Amino acid sequence: MLSFKQKLENYALLTVKIGINIQPGQTLVVNADIASAELVRLVVRQAYEAGAKLVKVNYTDELVTRTRYELAPSESFLEPPKWQADELEDLARGGAAFLSIVSTNPDLLNGIDPVRIADNQRTAGQAMMPYRELLMGNHVSWSIVAYPSPVWAAKVFPDASPEQQVDLLWDAIFKAVRADQENPVEAWKLHLGGLKQRCDVLNAKRYRKLHYTAPGTDLTLELPEGHIWCQAGAVNGRGVPFLANIPTEEVFTAPLKTGANGKVSSTKPLSYSGKIIDRFTLTLENGKVTDFTAEQGQEALASLLAMDEGSAYFGEVALVPYHSPISESGILYYTTLYDENASCHLAIGAAYAFTLEQGITMSKEELAEHGMNQSLTHVDFMMGSAEMNIDGITDEGIAEPIFRNGNWA
Repeated sequence: MLSFKQKLENYALLTVKIGINIQPGQTLVVNADIASAELVRLVVRQAYEAGAKLVKVNYTDELVTRTRYELAPSESFLEPPKWQADELEDLARGGAAFLSIVSTNPDLLNGIDPVRIADNQRTAGQAMMPYRELLMGNHVSWSIVAYPSPVWAAKVFPDASPEQQVDLLWDAIFKAVRADQENPVEAWKLHLGGLKQRCDVLNAKRYRKLHYTAPGTDLTLELPEGHIWCQAGAVNGRGVPFLANIPTEEVFTAPLKTGANGKVSSTKPLSYSGKIIDRFTLTLENGKVTDFTAEQGQEALASLLAMDEGSAYFGEVALVPYHSPISESGILYYTTLYDENASCHLAIGAAYAFTLEQGITMSKEELAEHGMNQSLTHVDFMMGSAEMNIDGITDEGIAEPIFRNGNWA
């Protein structure tokens, strides 16, 4: 049995070797909360040992973030962070890799005026758009991992003692990312091979539409001509493989922007911008959300859907079986990085260019002509369950089972 120190070392190794896959002479940019400094230091060492030229660490502090929302003047949220956006774009164009270590506080912005949050999201999103397009097109390597903070652990394990909560969350994370195994790198290579096989089958089928049915959901999604089913293991513009998020259990593609019709209901809470949105239903016509309800977080959901023209449309459709490791753990993580890998999900907002044939070589106008949604935002929400059935509809109108009772048919 591995010690905590060995598991943490494995986690850092996976992050650098499988997630980012740092190359000799490359710059690595690490964005992390100060709570995760223990992991950051191990990642920095692993990256330099692998040949990194420079590891640049940008720390944030959630209490500082909260204080700004409470006390800063309203106009401060309307000023774009141009200096930050320019630096990130410059680093990306120079071939840097980008790692985010998230340490979630799902309730961080409870009680904050939603207008301030929306203004900041919109202004920052506009400034960061060139940088985000480089990431979403897989022109550079990027990855996301998590670090358990006490406040996040308390949210996930409210019935455990404070002394136990962080340990329990660490155990769950180590298992989900396979850091508790003797050879985690080989375990990940095997796992990604299995996901690739799923993608190969779906890409050979070339379904025209997907039809979802479950309690509260009856939704048809049309897929664009030339769509590609992908998994989080990708290749950047220089031919270097990387893994965009650890863990991952999904295969995904882009829906046709105007091709969603029906209703879809969430099955897990969505942690969005420091607030929880829960038990919500979206109604769509010709791809656009025309009506919505939420038992919790109605204002936050309204703000998300009104971010820009594209935030009322979908940009990603992802398939995750109910019988998958994170789902079967029975843990609700209150962070998309983990909860999306326990459930089929859809994304409100931008589509990934690489999920369309030749998409990474297309201009914005060409992507739009091919039915790929564009937006300042990309927010996954969970809608899969053990009662979900999904059919693939062929060009001839024949329905073939893809999922039955939440699992691959």
